[in-house]
Amino acid sequence: MLYKNKMLVALTAATSMMAAQAFAGELVINTDTSDPAPKAAFEAVIKGFEAENPDVNVTWNLFDHEGYKTSIRNFLTADAPDVANWYAGNRMLPYVNAGLFEPVDDVWQEHGLNDSLGSAAASMTIDGKKYGVPYTYYQWGVYYRKDLFADNGIAVPSNWEEFKAAGAKLNSAGITPITIGTKYLWTAAGVFDYLNLRTNGYDFHMALTKGEVSWTDQRVKDTMNNWKELVDAGFFLENHAAYSWQEALAPMVQGDAAMYVMGNFAVAPLREAGLSDDQLGFFQFPEINPNVAMAEEAPTDTIHIPSNAKNKADAKRFLAYVARADVQTEVNATLGQLPINSGSSVSDDKFLQAGYKMLSSTEGGIAQFFDRDAPAEMAKAGMEGFQEFMVKPERLDKILQRLEKVRARVYQ
Repeated sequence: MLYKNKMLVALTAATSMMAAQAFAGELVINTDTSDPAPKAAFEAVIKGFEAENPDVNVTWNLFDHEGYKTSIRNFLTADAPDVANWYAGNRMLPYVNAGLFEPVDDVWQEHGLNDSLGSAAASMTIDGKKYGVPYTYYQWGVYYRKDLFADNGIAVPSNWEEFKAAGAKLNSAGITPITIGTKYLWTAAGVFDYLNLRTNGYDFHMALTKGEVSWTDQRVKDTMNNWKELVDAGFFLENHAAYSWQEALAPMVQGDAAMYVMGNFAVAPLREAGLSDDQLGFFQFPEINPNVAMAEEAPTDTIHIPSNAKNKADAKRFLAYVARADVQTEVNATLGQLPINSGSSVSDDKFLQAGYKMLSSTEGGIAQFFDRDAPAEMAKAGMEGFQEFMVKPERLDKILQRLEKVRARVYQ
């Protein structure tokens, strides 16, 4: 009997080893990085990983953006790859709650990622666990006409009173303080996010977009009242609802507007329209509440291990590889964006340098953006409400009551 038991144990062990070896060395990666720059960046990452790990053979399944959005839940459930890309914050929450993303705290601990990726750690954490590795983001903030500021004796504002005073000076000179085009709504969400982050902080932003806070809460009203101060003071471009974000660049180029609350992707078209780097500058959205840590808006792309992955061991090796400073330097040089690893290098482009310095040192957290962090129906209703408020601020109470009804329905 003892001999038979030993044989059974040996057979069971051998069977388990063969099952593991069937997947070891075969790493399947699904991404939606089909645009030219992201595609080139991922090609280089995969080649580099295979060169350092010759025992691993990578199969890369490349999807277009829309196809990926409709396919991801299905393939995470039925035929999961070993690695999949997605986004940080509340965008990954549904897959975490459904048990479809694997926690990877061991990767973070083993490779010291809480230090090197510290600026994005909060946005990768749900209920105290890390669910993936971030590899690129880009900053939002205030892009401004340095020459218009200089001509009107305006210093870069660092707090709310200075910001409002700068706007008053610009208005007196016949210059619109902030250009904006809300035709496609999301630009208004960027303004709301920064006002809310500066009024109430990162944790409140996350609670609001998770449906845990009423839209009629006084803290939301505080944010909107700060916004109303700017609207009432004539801070924003007239007829903004008729303009796309690109069309709203023209007043800034022409010198009719001085600032734009926008992402770093606005720099290229501003340069192409003729603004020099001597004319164009960038500053952090000013402090409103000194008791609130300065959080930033920086949409973050991430990679994850599906819970149903077959080769989690090599998937963790891949995540650790992508988290490295040198790899993130190379990836983001191709993307024209910012590495998250604090040991990475950034091109000498002054706006990337400014964004990297700001985001790497933030202690308030990294928000993803209203329409990434909120469910689609809530995001749509919220952004419609923001645009309406900017045109008709007297409707604030009705708008917030309407958004509260949407919240009650969406987060059931």
